[in-house]
Amino acid sequence: MSALKHWVVGRPLATDEDAEQRLPKRIGLAVFASDAISSTAYATEEILIILVPVAGLAALHLLMPISLVVVFVLAIVATSYRQTIHAYPNGGGAYVVARDNLNRSSSLVAGASLLVDYTLTVAVSVSAGVAAVVSAFPSLADHRVSIGVAVVAFVAYANLRGAKESGTLFAVPTYLYIVALGLLVGYGLFGVHLGELEAIPVDEDHLRDLTGGSISGLVGMSGALIMARAFSSGAVALTGTEAIANGAPSFRPPESHNAARTLVMMAAILGFFFFAISLLADVLQPLPSDDETVLSQMGRAVFGGESVAYFFVQFTTMGILFLAANTAFAGFPRLASLMARDGFLPRQLAHRGDRLVYSNGILLVAGFACLLLVAFGGITTALIPLYAVGVFTGFTISQVGMIRHHRRLREPGWRRGQAINVVGAMATGTVLVVVIVSKFTSGAWIPVVVIPAIVLVFRAIKAHYERLRATLRIPDGWRPNDRQHTVIILVSRVHRGVAQAISWSQSLRPDHLHALHVAASADEAGKVRGQWEKYAAASGLTLDVIEDPFRRLTVPVIEYIDRLDERSADDIVTVVLPEFVVSHWWEQLLHNQSGAWLKHRLRHRPNTVVVSVPLQLGDVDGDRVRGLGAAPELGRREEVRQ
Repeated sequence: MSALKHWVVGRPLATDEDAEQRLPKRIGLAVFASDAISSTAYATEEILIILVPVAGLAALHLLMPISLVVVFVLAIVATSYRQTIHAYPNGGGAYVVARDNLNRSSSLVAGASLLVDYTLTVAVSVSAGVAAVVSAFPSLADHRVSIGVAVVAFVAYANLRGAKESGTLFAVPTYLYIVALGLLVGYGLFGVHLGELEAIPVDEDHLRDLTGGSISGLVGMSGALIMARAFSSGAVALTGTEAIANGAPSFRPPESHNAARTLVMMAAILGFFFFAISLLADVLQPLPSDDETVLSQMGRAVFGGESVAYFFVQFTTMGILFLAANTAFAGFPRLASLMARDGFLPRQLAHRGDRLVYSNGILLVAGFACLLLVAFGGITTALIPLYAVGVFTGFTISQVGMIRHHRRLREPGWRRGQAINVVGAMATGTVLVVVIVSKFTSGAWIPVVVIPAIVLVFRAIKAHYERLRATLRIPDGWRPNDRQHTVIILVSRVHRGVAQAISWSQSLRPDHLHALHVAASADEAGKVRGQWEKYAAASGLTLDVIEDPFRRLTVPVIEYIDRLDERSADDIVTVVLPEFVVSHWWEQLLHNQSGAWLKHRLRHRPNTVVVSVPLQLGDVDGDRVRGLGAAPELGRREEVRQ
């Protein structure tokens, strides 16, 4: 199994090779910014999905003002996280900022929000990528979920091979998508300027289906609520902005400088293309559809549906959306490791695997994302309402934490930094409220319930570790008491393994030494007694036999131990299980596992130790087995052959 693992994920990397796994800016952009950049493929469409059913074609002219507001919020968030990177170069983002500047509850809410956000990032990105594939190949529509799960498995596998290796693999699709998007908006807007590109012909039947045959318009409170919902849908373009701040330690030195520059590049690319796509959509007037994405419709209009350029756009869109999940695979495990080291998640998540990545965290986020894809049928629109709540909760807590950070340290330029964070906290907090209120009934209630529930889980895990630490702490001046030691050897039948167990037990020089057999019938009891008299009498031990008509093992053994334990209140009982070890793993399936269940039960009994004395069958030589009464020399293995 170890050889297979190394063949699949690669040779183990030593800890001192960590520096070689650090990412340059060009690779870091692909690893940590693919999520944010990929949102340009569906953010504009999500706005139209909300507006068109209410306002019809007039909704397309509302894209620009909504997009401008989204870009403004993006600029504020990116500027704030740039400060966070320099203030906390070891990563952690909103969780660490809240932990150090606010309180435990705030940090746990931030951590839970980010973990939910990362999981949804995988599900949303992959489902949007599948939508791009289905737009080009409609025959695959019935296989959305299976394709999505396969993509998640592939991205998880690539990340298990190491950050540098997966980053190099995913860099090409990211940059190809940027090129394809540049061609689309550049060629499209140039064609509009020359008057050679006109609006897509309106499918009146489809428009009638979207609007229900009537257009209510955006008036009054209901209109304001619809606009708010549309804005909150478009604001998913900001998802992934915090990933670079969380993963700053993954960059080459100087880490904070390189991470900050990568963040600025990401924000510039994201803001420009999001605005440009909305501008092009305002002219081309595509309508949202379950069968074809808005980006695909604009690609057909600009390049033609059978052109190489169109398929280039679709395939690069598919690639960036599939691989945008990589941002979450980079961020989720690192954040989970920080929280695990603080005691709020299982300790297994704190440790890096053979390839210097947090393997358990990678497998965990992959599993949760696959569950979401199955539960929501791989439909992007169904997942979007869940998406924004966690994103903007983390944004807002981070902004408030940075305000406290500036006031506490008062570093040079702290007033300017504080002002930026105040504006950022107001902006992201407003967006959070808008998202919750406008989309509460359409799915936003789920993260509102789930995030507090996850926080309760964090607290329960922390409480367990604190109880464990208090229990294991050694008081000042404490010394262990001298205690009686009773050893019980369990005998199924008399064989070489029992002989070895007797010899080993006698070498412990216990206060009391017993041998016990639990028989299912009187005939079995007599047979084992006869074997004991013939082969084990030289040991000087008497075999105690218990007949249990119900053919049990665990209950009679525990009752026997309880009776012996009544002799002394401070008795330590060691139960010795003679075991034989077969040569091949599949041979183990041919033998019962009653000893394993007994071990499990005895582990919960106070003052009880369970010891297995193995006999390797492949090493047994009948001519060189020790005598039953001899105590083997400790630390020396018998060199015998079968």
